[in-house]
Amino acid sequence: MIEATYNEKALVVEILTSAFETETVENQINLIVGNGKDRRQRMQVLMAYLFENSMLFGKVYLSDDRKGVLLINFSEQKTTLKTIFLDIELAFKCIGFINVPSVLKRQRLAKKNHPKEKHISPIIFGVLPEVRGKLTAARLIKQVMHKYADNTLPVIIDTVTEYNLKLYQKFGFRIMKREESLGFPIYFLRMN
Repeated sequence: MIEATYNEKALVVEILTSAFETETVENQINLIVGNGKDRRQRMQVLMAYLFENSMLFGKVYLSDDRKGVLLINFSEQKTTLKTIFLDIELAFKCIGFINVPSVLKRQRLAKKNHPKEKHISPIIFGVLPEVRGKLTAARLIKQVMHKYADNTLPVIIDTVTEYNLKLYQKFGFRIMKREESLGFPIYFLRMN
């Protein structure tokens, strides 16, 4: 496992974009980027935004083969000029004003279902399509869990896919809540 630096931003954005660009089912990413002609570019903006936030308020981990990535945020986040700029850039270049209400609704839902206490949130993880199903993701999750083995903070994660739900449950996460108010199921899970 490699802790990423800003030098790996392009690689991280490419891994995450490649991992999610063919997903067309209703989910949180498609809520934000949509399915239009410039979908890949908007997705790259979203993944760059997530990278920047995790570099500011968490960690970014690459798999040893540099084909998988996991972004983590810690709950202590502050509003700064940089975060305001990142939010505005995301709204203009990715979300579009018509989708802002839906994205804000999703953010309120996440805030409601995350604890008020300090916690850790894996934000997103993905692998290049060529290594999907070849244990890159599972190995990276195990390595990150080992790194945080002494952690006493709750770890909160959410997912919309049954596959990820089962994977997280294998690692010891338990379902706190299932929400469907956005038109698709979101599972909020917790460990610790």
